[in-house]
Amino acid sequence: MSANAGATRPPRAPALPDPGPGSRTRPVAWWGFLSLVVAALAACTPAGDSRRHATPPATGAAPSTDASGGGPPCTTSVDTLPAPPAGYRLVGEDVAVPTAPVMSAEDSGEADPAARLFAKWGLVVRAGTVADLRVAPGWQDKARLGWGGTGTPAATVTVHACLPEGGQAQWLAFVGGTWVAQVACVPLIVTSNGQTDRVDVGIGVPCDKTTAP
Repeated sequence: MSANAGATRPPRAPALPDPGPGSRTRPVAWWGFLSLVVAALAACTPAGDSRRHATPPATGAAPSTDASGGGPPCTTSVDTLPAPPAGYRLVGEDVAVPTAPVMSAEDSGEADPAARLFAKWGLVVRAGTVADLRVAPGWQDKARLGWGGTGTPAATVTVHACLPEGGQAQWLAFVGGTWVAQVACVPLIVTSNGQTDRVDVGIGVPCDKTTAP
């Protein structure tokens, strides 16, 4: 063995392996040390750490505005508006309906006798509110409602106008309408933010005279 075989070599940075006979031992020890550090950091983050859920869902759905998190899901809207459009009137403070005296009704194809005819019209609701709409007492077997693709037409419908991304829009528009057994002036009850109002909508006929249920 040469005289300088055991000479002391200059120190090297831990990330650079020693090309000499002992070069394999240093990186193995180094990676073992890194593995211990990573395991320790992982152990410091609880499984339920809220930071793991900070990324919003990729669906693009508007977030619920219900502070309790237990409110109805957001109803699908088709447009955002700074104010109710021309040709609409307010019902209470949070809902707007068309001012047209008559809305055209056509065969719906529905099996439900109370939904034989359908009049399509858009509902406009203030962003960030929940509106409950129902047919007036005595009309449960004569009319149906539905907006936002909520499913089967029903005598009572809840529209949840979630605040849109950025919270810029003041109102949201929803596609839907009213189904009826026959043309009639249909009374609707609208409730939002604790306020209840009534509005009559002419489905196939104007509301210039009282229509008894």
